[in-house]
Amino acid sequence: MLPLLLSFAAGSLLLTLLAKPLGARVFYVGALFPLAALVHAIWMGGRVVQGDMPFAAYEWIRPLGIEISMRMDTLGWVMALVVSGVGALVMIYCRWYFRGKTEGLGRFSSVLLAFAGAMYGLVLTDDIVMLVMFWEMTSILSYLLIGHYHLRAGSRRAALQALLVTTLGGLVMLIGVVILAATADTTSLSTILELAPSGPLVNVALVLLLVGALSKSAIFPFHFWLPGAMAAPTPVSAYLHAAAMVKAGIYLLARFAPVYADADPWRPVIITLGVFTMLLGGVQALRESDLKRILAFGTVSQLGFISVVIGYGTRDAALAGLALLLAHALFKSTLFLVVGVIDRQLNTRDIDELSGVGRQAPVMAVISAVAVASMAGLPPTLGFVAKEGALTALLDASGAGDGWALAALIGIVAGSMLTVAYGARFLWGAFWTKRDRTGAERPRTAWPDPPIGFLGVPLVLAAGGLAGGLVAPMLDTLIAPYADTAAAITPVAEHPAHLALWHGLGPALLLSVVTLAGGATLFWLARATGFDMTGRVLPFTAADAYYAVTRGVDRASVAVTTLTQRGSLPIYVATIFVVLVVGEGVALLAAPDWRIALDAWQDPVQLAVAPIMIAAAVIAVRARKRYTSVVLVAVTGLGMITLFAMIGAPDLALTQVLVETVTLVAFALVLRRLPSRMGAHNGTAAPVLRAILAGAVGLTMAALVVIASSARIHSPVSEGWEQLAYEIGHGKNVVNVALVDLRGWDTMGELSVLILAATGVASLVFVTDRSDTLQRLTRGLPGGGRQSRTPRLGAAGKHLVETTGGIEVHSAATDERPRAWLVGGQKMSAESRSIVLEVIVRVLFHTIIVVSIYLLFAGHNLPGGGFAGGLVAGMALVMRYVAGGRYELGVAAPTDAGWLLGTGMLLAVGTTLVPLFFGLDPLTRAVFEADLAIVGHVEFVTSTIFDVGVYLVVIGLVLDVLRSLGAEVDRQMKGSDATWRVSAPREGEAR
Repeated sequence: MLPLLLSFAAGSLLLTLLAKPLGARVFYVGALFPLAALVHAIWMGGRVVQGDMPFAAYEWIRPLGIEISMRMDTLGWVMALVVSGVGALVMIYCRWYFRGKTEGLGRFSSVLLAFAGAMYGLVLTDDIVMLVMFWEMTSILSYLLIGHYHLRAGSRRAALQALLVTTLGGLVMLIGVVILAATADTTSLSTILELAPSGPLVNVALVLLLVGALSKSAIFPFHFWLPGAMAAPTPVSAYLHAAAMVKAGIYLLARFAPVYADADPWRPVIITLGVFTMLLGGVQALRESDLKRILAFGTVSQLGFISVVIGYGTRDAALAGLALLLAHALFKSTLFLVVGVIDRQLNTRDIDELSGVGRQAPVMAVISAVAVASMAGLPPTLGFVAKEGALTALLDASGAGDGWALAALIGIVAGSMLTVAYGARFLWGAFWTKRDRTGAERPRTAWPDPPIGFLGVPLVLAAGGLAGGLVAPMLDTLIAPYADTAAAITPVAEHPAHLALWHGLGPALLLSVVTLAGGATLFWLARATGFDMTGRVLPFTAADAYYAVTRGVDRASVAVTTLTQRGSLPIYVATIFVVLVVGEGVALLAAPDWRIALDAWQDPVQLAVAPIMIAAAVIAVRARKRYTSVVLVAVTGLGMITLFAMIGAPDLALTQVLVETVTLVAFALVLRRLPSRMGAHNGTAAPVLRAILAGAVGLTMAALVVIASSARIHSPVSEGWEQLAYEIGHGKNVVNVALVDLRGWDTMGELSVLILAATGVASLVFVTDRSDTLQRLTRGLPGGGRQSRTPRLGAAGKHLVETTGGIEVHSAATDERPRAWLVGGQKMSAESRSIVLEVIVRVLFHTIIVVSIYLLFAGHNLPGGGFAGGLVAGMALVMRYVAGGRYELGVAAPTDAGWLLGTGMLLAVGTTLVPLFFGLDPLTRAVFEADLAIVGHVEFVTSTIFDVGVYLVVIGLVLDVLRSLGAEVDRQMKGSDATWRVSAPREGEAR
């Protein structure tokens, strides 16, 4: 099961790469992964029925006892069949739904498969903390799927609404999970249910769990997000909102109901909200004219029905509830997919625009009729079998004197009438030949026949719902073990209920007949009275309440921001510093005793360096020019470099040199847009207060460092690192081995921060366009752009020359023209251009790149590493930009900065996770050794791949800073880009 879970993750990445060459056929590849999970679940069915539950676990967070565990009991097995089976069919259906489309296919197919994987993990995990993680994954992935049409405001709004509601419910549920795990002293879901802790605190936890489950399954008052989510592509609606995501909440109810149904808050909450949701959704479905929204509100109604039955908690209700869950997944996904066919063929879902489709598409009409029959509870469908079981269970419980069972029974009968009514409305609206107000038949809607494969998936699902009713006894045998788990809290009748197509004449059958007759009557009355054409029944809806809350939050945030964010950087910095001084100062003064151990110096060089650093800092404060201050601050950094070098830390010294250099460049780029003198526009306010605060911060930090460094009473943990670095990491450079091996998790977090910083800077500068403008800018330059067909530098032994018409390849006609040392040099202004600098950069660039690669691979045993090597390579790009401007940077950039950042992070994450496939801990290194003829003994440690990721991320960061603070600022200062013309050799000239 764990390999299957990982395959979903790997497959989602694979689909992104295959989408472009395969087009819509990529969904065939995507279907293989849930299909494999389906085959595995079917294969495990025999063991599950016999009580031999497959279990697999990987210890993840040992101190907390959290495992990535998978346990396939009867409930998990049925849910895995639904998630994987319907998921595979929806993937196949997508091939036809998206035929002829290419926009966003890679993203959509990848996210859809990842969602299927998250649902697969959710229904099989045996760790309650992992359940919450999978729960939130489904919320995030559903946000991406619902918002697939991201250019539409309605899609974005619906996606955000679904995300906020379900994520809020998930966060509330997390609190309940923590309480349960702490009370039971375990995170194992099966163990918690076996121990069944009780008490007031557990009741609070159950209510919190119910909030999460009800919000996920769109139960009132959280029901409004599901109809809004119909903005998603129809396959998303068929999978997420019929067979997968909304079933997550039902699954949670099914998991806890057999144990906790008798808890004080359980049945009152579930039955009250479930019945109300069933009635509310049914009434609204009767008033909708969009086929998809009819099904959406019908889904809300059915989810209320299922939650009442499966959450009631008795043995017979659990049996009927699980059958009802399976039936709903089949008939509702069928109907959604049929709507997708209609929408794809006719570009409309409005029932007022459809007429006579049933006669032109009889197969589709029959498929829909079978699905609606199952939804309404007509024999011989699985829906009829499940509904009969639900009515029987509630009749028996209410007969035993349970008032909640009676309330549930009355609500379900009324709601089932509405189900019949809106089921009839769906069939009438989609397929019937309608008449106008005069009674004459309206013209038939022209129906283009869809590809046969388009109807194949709805046909299979509808057939499954029909076959399920015919094999009800077999289904009873398969799912009865789950129902028997409710026997612990509820006495089992002498003759427990079972699933069957025919139980004889009885009260349940009579109630079914009443619901059918009542539903038909409701449909006729709605049409006759015009109720289905009326506006709002109430002056406000739950969606209105949601938007009122979000508007209130927006207004409150504006008010708070107005008070706290005054647009003054000095105020922000001063606030931070005041809190620092007060907080740390109180802590220092409250300490009972201070241990201070100071040396006057450890090396005489410190006596020379320290005064220089102090003087530079003082002069920097007094300097009136910004660039002067920056340079003086850099002097203090150079002093630190000297100190690092003298105490035997060459890696730190090397890195500090490079960081200071890159920082100085970044400052220089930013300072171009600022006045050269500080206070040129506004004078410095409250200089005395600033000086006092600065002095207080300095004294506080000095005291903190002195006291903290003198407080050690135990040996430092780093004492054994030298030996660990050599024996475990196979490297002699302790700093580098620690970064990429011993403390690799920390480095991965730092890489994430770097990527966020690069993205944040670029997002602030690129106001309207975040895409790679450098590549577009230099496309057509020799050596520029990914699609350039012009000769590259030095191609075929020819160099480039500068002409009045642009850069040309050297020929006899241009023999007198000056050589072009850099492609972008000619675009520089005369006052900014330096031929000497261009020559130097041209000569040194490749050498510096080679040095950076050397530092990368030498860093495991010598000073260097991916961070230092990446900074050196970044400095080479800085040189190209300084010498040739943004055009030269576009030519020099190996690719888009985003690709470098993403590839580097992918390598780091991959190096971390690959050991898991071999049963090892994350970040476990592998060592490959070989004896080569000339080189001798060679060792390669896989942590070097992690270091390559660091190298790429750092280069991407520098490139992103250069293209945002450098190239983009240049463009904004100089206006729109001028057209760059590259001349090819003239006709008749040698090439």
